[in-house]
Amino acid sequence: MHQLSDPELLELYKQHRTGQDKYAYFLLAIVASAIAFTVNKTIGLKVTYADIPLGLSVIFWGLSFYFGCKYLEWCQTATFSNFNLLQLKKGVHPQQPLHPLEIEAAINGVTSALESNSSNAGKYNSFQFKCAIGGALMFLIWHAIKVYFFTVTI
Repeated sequence: MHQLSDPELLELYKQHRTGQDKYAYFLLAIVASAIAFTVNKTIGLKVTYADIPLGLSVIFWGLSFYFGCKYLEWCQTATFSNFNLLQLKKGVHPQQPLHPLEIEAAINGVTSALESNSSNAGKYNSFQFKCAIGGALMFLIWHAIKVYFFTVTI
């Protein structure tokens, strides 16, 4: 089995982070476009009970946008925690403890923060996707209702 060198690990990490960021921004663009499309297409229309799924789709998309922003925020926080952890391990942190027990405690604390930050990022990423899909499903339900009412009235 091939062991990865530090430069290889760094390159894989960079590619992974870039892919995650692109995916998050892609979802942000989709839901922002969906909200703009919905607002544009409903200007001046009378709202009825049949439009409730459309309103729910906009709410889901708005939540997806919010969760996407929170995901990116937690990714940045996790990256900063990771940076602090690497500084502590290399002994170059601006507030580097001197005693080995203090260093170990600092590393454990930053590791715990990093795990928490990564967990929060993952949670928000999952919510971002689920809300984007929920919005799309509500939009399709709304469209099906509109098509049904249109064909019934013909």
